Formats: sequence, structure tokens, C-alpha cells
Amino acid sequence: MRKKAWCEAGTGYLLLSPTLFVLLLFIIGPILFAIFLAFHKVQLLGTTTFEFVGFDNFKRMTGDLRAKIALWNTVKYVVIVVPCQTMLALVLAATLNAGLKGQKFFRIVYFLPTLTSSAVLTLIFMWMYNQNGLINDLLQAVGLPTYNWLGDPKVALNAIMVMNIWSTAPFFMVIYLAALQDIPDSLYEAAELDGANAIQKFWYVTVPYLRPVTSFVVIMGLIGTFQLFDQSYIFSAGSGGPNNSTLTVVLLIYQYAFKTLGTMGYAAALAFALAIIILIATLVQRRFSKEESLY
Repeated sequence: MRKKAWCEAGTGYLLLSPTLFVLLLFIIGPILFAIFLAFHKVQLLGTTTFEFVGFDNFKRMTGDLRAKIALWNTVKYVVIVVPCQTMLALVLAATLNAGLKGQKFFRIVYFLPTLTSSAVLTLIFMWMYNQNGLINDLLQAVGLPTYNWLGDPKVALNAIMVMNIWSTAPFFMVIYLAALQDIPDSLYEAAELDGANAIQKFWYVTVPYLRPVTSFVVIMGLIGTFQLFDQSYIFSAGSGGPNNSTLTVVLLIYQYAFKTLGTMGYAAALAFALAIIILIATLVQRRFSKEESLY
């Protein structure tokens, strides 16, 4: 029996070996190598050298002003974007699930931003945010003040927030819409018999029933927003400007890794610290929303 069990286990691992090889080569291996780099001073150009420096790369973060600015910008971005895109996705899904005429057409229209390439979407918004662009023309037409969306440090990050909320909410809308299909009509009928109006049914029936889905949406939103890079890179041409107002942690990691010589180890340390922050934020969110233990 023991020999048979070993043969079965060997056959199973043999069939899994292609997948395990890919995971080791492209996921687990790079993660372990990045952790290795975080504790070394690395020189990759010319003669490749690795000098062990212990926790010096992590200590360097405490005195790095740009790292503090990048972390603050990223946290501010996460705190604003995640709740806004979650609430917008829920409202859009509830609207499309209300049985309105032409809802299939609006489902397609709402989902189009998600299908658009992030780089192309950013270029479109840069054209709209231009001082003589569409948004300023609309603001001027209704008598509102115009802004230098791309050059003013006070509004540059806000411009990226608006673009990302608009482009990511439809993806989470589809998730909410699928969950709304599973809510039994009997719950709404019981609430209606108790005298609940549309808003009360939404708040006391729909929202509580969707808590597990909301937990998933928030976790995915946290992971995605902490990793903001491409929009900030394109908006600022890779500099994080104006005046570091669009500098994010991932963009800073890119700059240290590929634009500054001899700081690959420090960039790996920043990446490792960001992974820890994302893990802690995810665990805290799961701790406060105990849906997984309820379902």
C-alpha cells in the first residue's frame, strides 16, 4: 500500500511539474531573489557585485524624503479611490439591476472603460486635462474656474484619482451585478410587506447581503491602488511631478531600480516594504469585515 501511495504521489507531481516549474521560475524565484536583493548593495552594470549590507536599505527609508512623499501620496490615493470606486460600482450595479429599459445597452457602455488600455486611457485624459482641453472648456462654458490639471501640484493627483475611479468602477460593477442576481426576491417582498421603500430595501437588504462581495472588492481595490504606476508615470513622464505630487511608491521603486545606478538593492527593499504594507492593509480589512467566518 505504501508503494502504491508513493507511485500515485509521484504521478501527481509529475503531472504538476510543468505548472510548478513555471511558478518557481516566474513567481516564487523572482520573489525570493527580490528579498535577497533587499539585503544587499547591488551593482548590475559592468561587473555584477552583491555586497551584504543587512538592514541598511530599510534604515535608509526613514531618512528618504521622497520615499515619505511617495508613501503619503499612495496612502491618500488609496483612502480616496477605494471607497469611491466601491460605492460607484455598487450604485451602477443596483441601477442596472433595477429592470430599466435599455439596461443591456447601458451595461455595455458602462463597461467600455475597463476594456480600454490603461496607457491609451491615460493619454485620452491627458488631452482632456490640457489647459485648452475638453474639461476646461466645459468648466468655462458653465462659468466655473479652470485648472492646470497637469501642472498644478494641488490638483495633479486628484486628476489621476478621477480618471481611475471612472475606469475601474465598471469592473467591480460587473462583480456586484452578478451578486445582485443571486439575492432572493422573497427578501425584497418581505421588506415591502413590512413597509420598506426603495431606499430602505437597498440599505437594509441589498447592502448587508453583498457584504462578502464588498469585502472582496475592497481587498482587490487596495491591492490595485497601492500598485499605481502606469498612470502616474505617463502623466509625469516618469518624474512623479509636478513637485513630486504624483510620485507613488511603485514609481519611486522604478526610478531607484532603473534610473539610479547602485540602488537596485534599495529599490528591492522598498518593494518588500510595500508588499508588507499591502499584506497588513488586507489583513486589517478582513479583520474588520468578518464575512468569511459568517459564510
